Amino acid sequence: MNQKIRQLALGLMACYLVLFVALNYWQVGQKEELDAKFDNTRQVLREFNRPRGEIISADGVIVARSVPDTTHENRDFVRDYPTGDVMSNVTGYFTKNFGSTQIERQFGDVLVGSTAAQQVRGLGDLLEGNVDNSGTVQLTLRHDAQLAAKFALGSREGSVTVIDPSTGAIIAMYSNPAYDPNDFVGVPFEEAQDAITELQNADGNPLLANAYQERYMPGSTFKVITTGIGLEAGVLTRETNFPSERQYIPPQTNDPINNYNGSECGGDLAEVFRRSCNIPFAKTAIELGVDRFVTGTQDWGIGQQLPIDLPRAATSTIGNTENLDQTLPLLAIRGFGQSEAQMVPLHMAMVAGAVANGGQMMTPYVVGTTFDRAGRVLTRTSPSVWKTPISRETAALETEFMISVVQSGTASCCMTLDGGIQAAAKTGTAELGLESNPDLSHAWIIAFAPAENPRFAISVVLTNVQSTQDVSATGGRLAGPIAKGMLDFLLTGQGAP
Repeated sequence: MNQKIRQLALGLMACYLVLFVALNYWQVGQKEELDAKFDNTRQVLREFNRPRGEIISADGVIVARSVPDTTHENRDFVRDYPTGDVMSNVTGYFTKNFGSTQIERQFGDVLVGSTAAQQVRGLGDLLEGNVDNSGTVQLTLRHDAQLAAKFALGSREGSVTVIDPSTGAIIAMYSNPAYDPNDFVGVPFEEAQDAITELQNADGNPLLANAYQERYMPGSTFKVITTGIGLEAGVLTRETNFPSERQYIPPQTNDPINNYNGSECGGDLAEVFRRSCNIPFAKTAIELGVDRFVTGTQDWGIGQQLPIDLPRAATSTIGNTENLDQTLPLLAIRGFGQSEAQMVPLHMAMVAGAVANGGQMMTPYVVGTTFDRAGRVLTRTSPSVWKTPISRETAALETEFMISVVQSGTASCCMTLDGGIQAAAKTGTAELGLESNPDLSHAWIIAFAPAENPRFAISVVLTNVQSTQDVSATGGRLAGPIAKGMLDFLLTGQGAP
């Protein structure tokens, strides 16, 4: 009799083991692939009436929570977003009719308590009749920094991204236009559908987090990358000198490349970087050649999807490189961030961060810690290096150049920080070259501060800005004051909205 019981027990254990392996294969091994399918709403439907935990900011503000649903008989909870559009590009939304996005989707298993760790820890509570096994997701983003970014952008289209260059933690990442999830979460279906449709058809793609899901021509901010590639390859040195000239005719064309506004520009590397001359960086790209230039951009992570802990990150690119040796003028133009060069705003903050961090580009992340229902830590993000595009010596030299941009270059108009704090920066004005509107540009700045011991790296881009007879739509004039305001606020606490 005991032998039969033992055999039965072994059989049941074997069945349990097979079931355990199968469940883990689909729930863990294949989870990321299945969850990434936008039309996969089964998880949302399954989770909709289960308790769902909070998403909170780094400074303790609740940005997403579930509240009792008193308007629908067949629904126990409805998701609520107390901060409206301030954090929505990161939190995303969770709704029965339209699925889920961003953190709500990527970390839905933590929020409803379906991770393996939560299930094991919750067995005791389940036996006691407690079915709430939900978890909490704490972001690295600060609510006050998000508010400051929103205030700084105002009604202008663009984005502000701030990272900790030593860890990769994202402190702020706000895009305008944005959206308020409360407009379509928990409201009648017809009303929600109208709101979603309006957002889908709106200019500026408000449902996308433009700071990490879009890319734009970077203009002269790209010169930080070209300079780094040139220095690492030995094509550039501190002593490299360029003649003062207004035009340069690259190989294979008779069409000249000009400096911004047709100015005459030249000098040593520090001088042409400070003044943001175009011709020296076009020449540098040509001297590097296609192979070294392309490989160098890959060292900066260009051409690879950004490894952020959010879904559907965009990929920076320098465009089609096939047969680029037969179109060298395009190579020259990409050397100063025009033509097909397209950079994700988050990536440009990471470029500044790499210079600030001695050449190491850290993996970006928005989730710092996850907790179970009892407040015990489930996961804590450990900083990691994604790329090391430049040496510590090159980073130090580029820092010196970027300081000169602030002190007497294209950012001297706007980047003198409060309290005597020294910033390092590079501006960019990406001329879109539209025949219908030749004065339309993207205005950029990337920066970090304090220059001697960096705590924050930032990118600001204002998209589709218009130059007028009175105002040039340059990165220094337009994006610079936003970067200054953000850094002043973060470093001194002054200027909060």
